[in-house]
Amino acid sequence: MKQPRKAIISTGMVSENRRARYDYAVESTLEAGLVLSGSEVKSLRLGQANLNDSFAGAIKGGGEADIALYNAYIPEYAKATIFQHEARRPRRLLMHKREARRWLASVAREGRTIVPLKLYFNDKGIAKVLLGLATGKKQHDKRDTEKKRDWDREKSRIMRDKG
Repeated sequence: MKQPRKAIISTGMVSENRRARYDYAVESTLEAGLVLSGSEVKSLRLGQANLNDSFAGAIKGGGEADIALYNAYIPEYAKATIFQHEARRPRRLLMHKREARRWLASVAREGRTIVPLKLYFNDKGIAKVLLGLATGKKQHDKRDTEKKRDWDREKSRIMRDKG
């Protein structure tokens, strides 16, 4: 008797970094491709990835406009042969040179951070990462955001009850 297979995600969301919107004020976003090995794609199709504590930055020893995704966790694919990948290796991002230069200059000049927000498969089945150019929030900014979110939620409850 055959064992049932795990559900494979063909298109759609794989992982979302929800903590990023809490810790950072995201100013602009950009979709970028990823350079992945075969076993990494298989793991992503099973919905196994974690973007917490990950960031993007310039590749050391690379060109002037090369950006990589650091500290993103994609676990090893269990059914792969000896050609496994490292779970937390730096992964090169595919984006236009002009955009990469602009974002790296903003990071160097203004102290911003490039944060991955979502990892997903697009309609064509290609793995993409949504990057955000962000500034870190202070503790009081986080409290203000939380108060505003609570008030909006309360306001919608009041409007719903009133009719």
